Amino acid sequence: MPKVLVADKISPTGVALLKAQPGYEVVEAYGSTPEQVLNLVADVDAILVRSETQITKEVLAAASRLVCVGRAGVGVDNIDVDAATDRGVIVMNTPSGNTIATAELTFTHLLSLARPVPEAIQSMREGKWDRKNLSGTELFGKTLGVLGLGRIGAEVSKRALAFGMKVSAYDPYLTEARAKSLGVTMATLDEVFALADYITVHMPLTEQTEGMVNTAAFAKMKKGVKIVNCARGGIVDEAALATALASGQCGGCGFDVFVEEPLTKDHPLRSLPKAHLSPHLGASTAEAQENVGVEVAEACITVLSGGSPANAVNLPSVDSQTLSTIRPFLSLAEKLGSLARQLAAPGRIESLRLTTFGAGSEQGASAISRSIQRGYLRGISEGVNDVNAPSKLKALGVEVQSIRSTAEADYKELILIEVILAGGKSVSVAGTILGKAQSPRIVSINGRTLEFIPEGKLLLIENQDQPGIIGSLGTLLSKDRVNIANMALSRTGGANALAVYQLDTAPSAATLAEILRNPAIVSAKLLDA
Repeated sequence: MPKVLVADKISPTGVALLKAQPGYEVVEAYGSTPEQVLNLVADVDAILVRSETQITKEVLAAASRLVCVGRAGVGVDNIDVDAATDRGVIVMNTPSGNTIATAELTFTHLLSLARPVPEAIQSMREGKWDRKNLSGTELFGKTLGVLGLGRIGAEVSKRALAFGMKVSAYDPYLTEARAKSLGVTMATLDEVFALADYITVHMPLTEQTEGMVNTAAFAKMKKGVKIVNCARGGIVDEAALATALASGQCGGCGFDVFVEEPLTKDHPLRSLPKAHLSPHLGASTAEAQENVGVEVAEACITVLSGGSPANAVNLPSVDSQTLSTIRPFLSLAEKLGSLARQLAAPGRIESLRLTTFGAGSEQGASAISRSIQRGYLRGISEGVNDVNAPSKLKALGVEVQSIRSTAEADYKELILIEVILAGGKSVSVAGTILGKAQSPRIVSINGRTLEFIPEGKLLLIENQDQPGIIGSLGTLLSKDRVNIANMALSRTGGANALAVYQLDTAPSAATLAEILRNPAIVSAKLLDA
């Protein structure tokens, strides 16, 4: 029976959704001290937080049953993600719940930079009628540079296009097809700096993006450029921004996020009249708060039901559409990983080469790779999941290479696993999904073409291609009361044939030994699918 600790106050609708799940125990413990949290987590399966409760290494160590931590919001600064990953705990956030709210706030800042409405309101409050000094500009026909074209960046772009703006977008992961579908122009970072009348930031704060907009960047921009940041503090160098505002190189900024929050009273941006500042209001709408509360509850339920989360910060990020497309391949991938390890035994494995063929996304290929690694470790390591499988393989000294190939294959979508053994020998297995029923199929073993459903006990036989083998094998299995449910045969390997027999039960060791005594049998291996 899952037990969920709601440590910070989220939407009542989200809490009600959790309580409506059969067998769920939901503990609401808002405002708990760190000591109380340590006591509360001992037997919980999931913890839901906002930004108040700290999920530290100590909390994770105390939560022996913990499966996932859900953050009702985007940032996970209050969660020790590395420690969670080591323990195999999924950390999820809710990046889509506040998408519209943040996009609308971004556009509010853009509009107020174009038309000085905040200054006009203040002027009217002071009893003035200052039309001459409150003249603005139109957004129509201007170029908006968008740094990061994820969910929020895309929503801002749609609104900019509706206002008649031109949109140039920089995103190193942006495909030409995606840019075309949104009606925006792909550009380099320097091109955005040079072309844009307005720039808006929608990237995560990473080593690569920290300080991306700095003194050198402002020097490349048009004089009077206006910049908005409702993403993460630190992407724009605040000292460089203050200098650019003071000199007029930057004609105004709309900022909702800062390096240190709350913003200090003496921060230089506070005194600059062209700086429009808001106190981190990106998700501060009734609708956004409702959305993130429901979204984190739904994600929690999905994970505790054995499903794959759509938004996990320590797993490949997979959107719902991609997840729906690749879900059948995730199950197949786990089976392929397990079969690959068994095929290679008892050899010493040095590396895995995982290749996905087809038009699937990079995110989908990454999720499939983790499922393969999880399947490989199944039966030889405890507590394995998508979160910790890569680190467990690394600890075993097994190198993993993942390749997404655009080369032609016999199937539109194909997963190939090659296991490289000490001495350079290798084994391989490949599979795909077939038909409307989305049925998994193994279609190749060691380069030999054959087709079967990976289920139950599998007896892999390599034998000299001569009459009587199937009959003698059937006789031996019959004596052992083992029924053959199905079989697949490959005769494309020269003098030897390869066959997979699907069995209802496993044959005894004595029967396997008797099979191998046949001089025409080259090898016999029992596999668990």
